[in-house]
Amino acid sequence: MRKKGIFSLIIKIILSAIVLGIAAFLTPGFSVSGGFGTLIIAAVVVGLLSYGAAEFIGVRASPFGAGATGFLVTALILYLTRYIVSGFSISFFGAILGALILGIVDLIIPGRRFK
Repeated sequence: MRKKGIFSLIIKIILSAIVLGIAAFLTPGFSVSGGFGTLIIAAVVVGLLSYGAAEFIGVRASPFGAGATGFLVTALILYLTRYIVSGFSISFFGAILGALILGIVDLIIPGRRFK
């Protein structure tokens, strides 16, 4: 049973990295240098920050699932990630657009990645 949990976590991280890559590609002011490794690290950081937001302030970071507050928390998490992950560059405006695109891509790709 434990292997299924680890495998599921790895799949979520890879999907999150792909979603971040799509958002970076589509969003002006949002870029990722360093390849897929940087996207994987950024996905882990975004996931941890999202988890922390849900646990400590009670807001699920979801651009569409939690209304305006969730949207702003997602944008803030993206913006904070730039200070943690080398090669992850995003402007404040890019974080807002990126949160919107993350929400749209999240609607298209089934499953919960950023939880």
